[in-house]
Amino acid sequence: MRNFLFSGLIMLTVVVAGGCATGKGSEGPVILTAAQLSEPAWIRNGDGIPFEGEEWFPTDEVESILDTEVYQAGTYRDVQFYLEKTDVRPFDRVYTRFAKNRYRAFEQ
Repeated sequence: MRNFLFSGLIMLTVVVAGGCATGKGSEGPVILTAAQLSEPAWIRNGDGIPFEGEEWFPTDEVESILDTEVYQAGTYRDVQFYLEKTDVRPFDRVYTRFAKNRYRAFEQ
């Protein structure tokens, strides 16, 4: 019985290790290039958006907001920015679209 369990463990190790060695297992680390990122460099560099006489700067927060919960408030450097439909002046945050239903928050 011991030999049977030991043989099974060795076969499992060979299958798992073999999958990793041949590349059929994990894809490995993903390295994003600038062309693959969904945001322009000026946002990643921390440049702000001028809106209503104030400068709004990007935060590290990317929030889950439904596309139907925001409206387009303007465009800056070919990037549309949004406000939440429930927000009133003075606004708390401005957002740029990061992905479907994902928005990067900008604050004053």
